[in-house]
Amino acid sequence: MEGESVTLKTDLIKIHEDEDILWRFRNETSLIAEISRTVAIFFTYNGTDGRFRDRLKLDNQTGSLTITNITSTDSGLYKLQISGVTR
Repeated sequence: MEGESVTLKTDLIKIHEDEDILWRFRNETSLIAEISRTVAIFFTYNGTDGRFRDRLKLDNQTGSLTITNITSTDSGLYKLQISGVTR
């Protein structure tokens, strides 16, 4: 499994104009990706320790997040928030 890619899915077919997507890793303050169509935001972040540098791919259509070249340090809880609803 190490070195492979994993995709975390949102189960959305298409993000609507009024939906915001936030992906967090391990705790509420570690934002690693976000999409907000209302204010034209589409970003991935490296994480507080830089662990995700150049390894995150965010699907602009569905909000799904792909982590490439995974390692054991990537294990943990990932939280998805869509327009205020945590999944």
